[in-house]
Amino acid sequence: MNRDVCQVTVIHEERLEKARLTMQAPEEVADQAGFYKLLGDPTRLRLLQALAATEMCVCDLAALLDSTLSAVSHQLRLLRTAGLIRYRKQGKMVYYRLADGRLAAVLLEGQRFMAERM
Repeated sequence: MNRDVCQVTVIHEERLEKARLTMQAPEEVADQAGFYKLLGDPTRLRLLQALAATEMCVCDLAALLDSTLSAVSHQLRLLRTAGLIRYRKQGKMVYYRLADGRLAAVLLEGQRFMAERM
């Protein structure tokens, strides 16, 4: 028998209850995990960082990331479908921006967190 394994189901009921009260519903956690999954791709993260600075067209984003228009357009489509970015048309040009200014704060906080870990 392994003595390192708990032999009881609950030791600290008050801690268990405190944690339970702060946890989201499973479907909300799944939505948040999907959000983090979108941020987990380096290309998408770089696109969001660029759009946090300014509104940009796909051509400029492709040049900034040294990528193809097709690859950038694909990533922008994923971000747009998820509701993280919006676009506007001006003539034949399409300009992208963050859908919510709070996303810029999330990105900045992530950068700070990583910088402090290094």
